[in-house]
Amino acid sequence: MTGRKIVKKPEVLAPAGNLEKLKIAIRYGADAVYIGGQAFGLRSRAGNFSYEEMQEGVAFAHARDAKVYVAANMVAHDGDTEGAGEFFRKLRDIGIDAVIVSDPALISICFADAPGLPVHLSTQASATNYKTLEFWKQQGLERVVLAREVSMSEIQEIGQHTDVEMEAFIHGAMCISYSGRCTLSNHMANRDANRGGCAQSCRWKYDLFEIDNGVPRNLVEEDEEPFSMSAVDLSMIRFIPDMVEAGVDSLKIEGRMKSIHYVSTVASVYRKVVDAYCADPDNFVFDPAWEAELWKVAQRELSTGFFYQEPTEDEQLFGKTRKIPQYAFAAQVLDYDPTTKIATLQQRNNFGIGEEIEFYGPGEVGFKQIVNDLWDEHDEPIERAPNAMMTVKMTVDHPVEAFYFMRKKKEERVAKKRVKA
Repeated sequence: MTGRKIVKKPEVLAPAGNLEKLKIAIRYGADAVYIGGQAFGLRSRAGNFSYEEMQEGVAFAHARDAKVYVAANMVAHDGDTEGAGEFFRKLRDIGIDAVIVSDPALISICFADAPGLPVHLSTQASATNYKTLEFWKQQGLERVVLAREVSMSEIQEIGQHTDVEMEAFIHGAMCISYSGRCTLSNHMANRDANRGGCAQSCRWKYDLFEIDNGVPRNLVEEDEEPFSMSAVDLSMIRFIPDMVEAGVDSLKIEGRMKSIHYVSTVASVYRKVVDAYCADPDNFVFDPAWEAELWKVAQRELSTGFFYQEPTEDEQLFGKTRKIPQYAFAAQVLDYDPTTKIATLQQRNNFGIGEEIEFYGPGEVGFKQIVNDLWDEHDEPIERAPNAMMTVKMTVDHPVEAFYFMRKKKEERVAKKRVKA
């Protein structure tokens, strides 16, 4: 016996708002993706999938030993369940690996009308203890997405008392409301958040006043961002060992409405960390470069949410500000000629000669270089690539492949962060 720690490798689960993002997420290391159909979900503005797109996505994923889950996690009102049985049957027949559901009526319909289609409980259902997981196991569910309010110690306790699969969010935006059940949008924009229409009223900018002897005083100072009710983003990149050892089976990344730049970067980074830890947990050392990579797609400050302490005002998006680097997704590699060292690119953001750019690919460490030359699709020299989706060519310092991405650093952007006085 070597005494080496034995761990079960969890699934890296990435968001996929459309077919392109599905394929990118899997190419960049996701074991599974979750998508939305054109009904019964909570992201009506995401690029939700038609049945034909689902079929293509499932074929692509299964050919690479990856899985596809469909979020059908709306809170159903009377009339909302019409057509659900046919919807679930179609997903089963397409080969969807599981549906993510929160409403008991939809769960019941799925089991009755689409036997054989696994059901996972959505985080919207607020599962926070092992007895709740056992209850859902008795109903036939094999996995529960834990409530985002569950702490690490509670996850450890749950894992010791049930064999139901546990899924937990590890990265991305966090709803300020309890388990995502909010009615701000309903009241302020007449859009039902729990039926897919959230207007993100919590992220709007507000003035904040107090009344002192009848005189209003604005509490938002000149050097502060306007008040919002929104949380900073979640990132558990430094604490993957805790998640694995607690028995979490699936590590879930938020962001079905985020870009392929975000999806590729975040999926790739968590893939590397999970693989590194599970390969040799006793000698695992966290590489700060992993976290630095995540900051290239960060939109807000990052925190560990509820995992280690109750969030305070320091985990909300208001107050003093600081600047963080921002990177723009500049191009996607279409082809590479190793003889000439020329890459063919599809432009996604304006760039030109003299700028420093960075290439990165699936599982690969990126490299930086200066753009020294550019040609258009007719091999005519150009100074810049200004037009969206135009095809250009350039000489690269190191080999690249199709589906590698190119990004460039933009000016620093302001991140909302409260600073204690």
